[in-house]
Amino acid sequence: MLNNTNNSPLFYEYYAQWVDVYKKGAIREATMAKYLMTQKWIQKLAPELKVSELTRTAYQQILNDYAKEHERQTTLDFHHQLKGAILDALDEGMIERDPTRKAIIKGKTPRAKKIKYLNQFELHTLIANLDLSEEPNWDWFILLVAKTGMRFSEALAITPSDFDFARQALSISKTWDYKGEGGFLPTKNRSSVRKIQIDWQIVVKFSELIKGLPEDEPIFVGESKIYNSTVNDVLTRHCKQCGISEISIHGLRHTHASLLLFAGVSIASVARRLGHASMTTTQKTYLHIIQELENKDVDLIMRTLSGL
Repeated sequence: MLNNTNNSPLFYEYYAQWVDVYKKGAIREATMAKYLMTQKWIQKLAPELKVSELTRTAYQQILNDYAKEHERQTTLDFHHQLKGAILDALDEGMIERDPTRKAIIKGKTPRAKKIKYLNQFELHTLIANLDLSEEPNWDWFILLVAKTGMRFSEALAITPSDFDFARQALSISKTWDYKGEGGFLPTKNRSSVRKIQIDWQIVVKFSELIKGLPEDEPIFVGESKIYNSTVNDVLTRHCKQCGISEISIHGLRHTHASLLLFAGVSIASVARRLGHASMTTTQKTYLHIIQELENKDVDLIMRTLSGL
């Protein structure tokens, strides 16, 4: 039997309780933050709406209002987070029908996102400008990210025990919670757990750098809290000194991938090295590079055939 309308809780209050019961402690803090942000948006968009008043029209209006300020993909994520709570409300008999059925997902037109990365000459210039002292510093961190394509949180979590110098390999099995209270966290996805081959220069340099350091403690994490902006500032300063394009630490990951693709490394191999869940992610992220390479392939094909 359906709850009386007068006794029905406000939708945003029900959602807050649902998040607390079903999501708290079961998901990563970064994901939890997204659910809490969704809760704030419901309160903003429909502060008086009760669960019992959740019709298809009412729900669609929430999505439409949210979509006015967000891109379609963000609106779709918003919809998925709400739908989980709403379906549970349906199971509990708080509403009679599923208001999310046949929902229309709208959103602002995505802005053209230009990936910033360095070319091979610029990266070579940057690396030559790094101050690789005897102690670990952010310049060492920049070098490692440039040479491996690791995510920021993955590189922060690297410990001396992750290096296998004999096999020229580096194990990625965890991340560092730099957005929270610190400490190790799982990787972004199962595909992110991987071994990355490292070149002999990294082997020689890092085998000396980590001598005497605690085996299972992060190389680049000290006692103070780490901010992404701190490392980006160091990298920006180097870029300015070198007179090259200014990029972020994440831009070094893009640089790593783009150089491998231009060198002829397969998309599958690049995807595995980056820890992407699928090649589709790699293809979408580096579509402009792949299209440029395809144009070169066409020229190569024509030159080959014309020579027959």
